[in-house]
Amino acid sequence: MRHRIVRLAVVAAAVAVALFGFPLAVAVVQYAEIYKLLDLERLADRAALRVSADLTDEGDPNAGDLEDEATLTFLSLYDEDGTYLSGRGPELPEAMVRSALDGSVETGSADGLLLVAVPVAHDGEIVGAVRIAGSRDTLLWPVTLAWLGMAGLALLAVGVVWGIAQREAARLARPLDDLLTAASRLGDGDFSVRVPTVRYVEIDTVGSALNRTASRLDALLARERAFSAEASHQLRTPLTGLRLGLENALEQRGEDPWLVIARGLRATDRIERTIDELLALARHDRGAADPLDLERVVQEAVDQWGPQFSAAGRALRIDLQPDTPPALASAAAVRQVLAVLLDNALQHGRGTVEVSSRDVGGGAVAVDVGDHGPGIGVPDSELFTRTGPSSGGHGIGLPLARRLAEAEGGRLRLARPTPPLFTLLLPAGSHH
Repeated sequence: MRHRIVRLAVVAAAVAVALFGFPLAVAVVQYAEIYKLLDLERLADRAALRVSADLTDEGDPNAGDLEDEATLTFLSLYDEDGTYLSGRGPELPEAMVRSALDGSVETGSADGLLLVAVPVAHDGEIVGAVRIAGSRDTLLWPVTLAWLGMAGLALLAVGVVWGIAQREAARLARPLDDLLTAASRLGDGDFSVRVPTVRYVEIDTVGSALNRTASRLDALLARERAFSAEASHQLRTPLTGLRLGLENALEQRGEDPWLVIARGLRATDRIERTIDELLALARHDRGAADPLDLERVVQEAVDQWGPQFSAAGRALRIDLQPDTPPALASAAAVRQVLAVLLDNALQHGRGTVEVSSRDVGGGAVAVDVGDHGPGIGVPDSELFTRTGPSSGGHGIGLPLARRLAEAEGGRLRLARPTPPLFTLLLPAGSHH
């Protein structure tokens, strides 16, 4: 593209120079010819004045009166009858000479010569004619110099245009090269690529569209990766509950198998619901949030996790504040956040786990999940981005939980490091 821009600019400059230069060159020739004819006319007039007296006295004109101008011009003299008298010219008078004998001053060119014929007058009568001729090429040699100068200026102009076009083409091609590189990186899976803005509106429009596409793909990939990495963690809990129920049924052989099957089917339904919710959350497939009954969602979580806490010899209590307003959030997202918090409390906490809800005012409600385990010694920001051993084990699933909370317009934070207390803040709705 860069070469095409330069080539187009040079061709445009050459065409402009040609359209301007050719008429100017022709005008220079015409001007030089007119000027030289006027000069020849002045020479012929002076010669006519010198020979007029000799022609009147019917004498021979002085040879010096018709002296040639070196090799540039040649004078010749004719009497009033058109008879050739002297000088270097045709013996038979030309039409121009005959017109001069009629009293006209004639100028023109023929056979590569510039010609001027002027009448010779004495006391108001035409007594002859003087003809002057000169080589057109010899007399117009300054035109060649002018043409060379114009050609040099034309080449200089085209060269300047070429230089400017090179610079501007480089400046224009650079952002296009950046777009090409960004598109290639985007095609290779690098969704972090961003195209900087430039001063060209069209390129900025394309760059903005590419940046938006990269952002959307990056967000989509992040959600898909989060689902792939954390779905197994979220599914492990209901699967563990199902396994515990089946193992317990095997140990207690006298228990009604239909009750075991019913509990297994309910656990299977919860697993299926968890999978559907995770897929919907990973795809961001959510509409406007309806008012959510927090008491119902918290109670469902406690019912689901109660057997596992009982099997671990730990208590799980709930404390729901009366008249807590509903939350404006997705039930699926809140269930998954509670699942992450309860799983972390079960795996890495100690003692009784308490789940409570309260109205914090300012259009927000809170759900607290705390235990009596060891304190968390890492900052809040690092806790929700790291899942390694340095986070004390409490980082498992927390990045996902925070993203889900923020997607619902809420916030998940570590309200108290020792003993650990996590708070989920959600926008509140009305009781109506």
